[in-house]
Amino acid sequence: VQVTESGGGSVQAGGSLRLPCTAPEITSNSCTMGWFRQAPGKKREGVAAIYTYGDTYYADSVKGRFTVSLDKAKKTMYLQMNSLIPEDTGMYYCAAGASVVDRAAFDEYNWWGQGTQVTISS
Repeated sequence: VQVTESGGGSVQAGGSLRLPCTAPEITSNSCTMGWFRQAPGKKREGVAAIYTYGDTYYADSVKGRFTVSLDKAKKTMYLQMNSLIPEDTGMYYCAAGASVVDRAAFDEYNWWGQGTQVTISS
């Protein structure tokens, strides 16, 4: 299953970015798609996730600033990131999993994208 994310870039603090992630080969009606990020020298952390039926998860550090959404027809997940801060800098990865229980646990996801770089300058 191919998972492809895009939309990364460099913006100033306070700005916004939207990251799309497509997974056209996923046919399951019960699937979790998630966003993870990894900054240099740090562990990969779960940022947000969404289940097929709309249930969402957000890390405390992004609540109120990030919004995850799912366009089922396009098999595309979006991460809208607002009020960006330098601490949001990192490589952002899209992932999908068929049987995810802990949405912040990267080892529960089956398929991963290559990542897209997000850099926030102060």
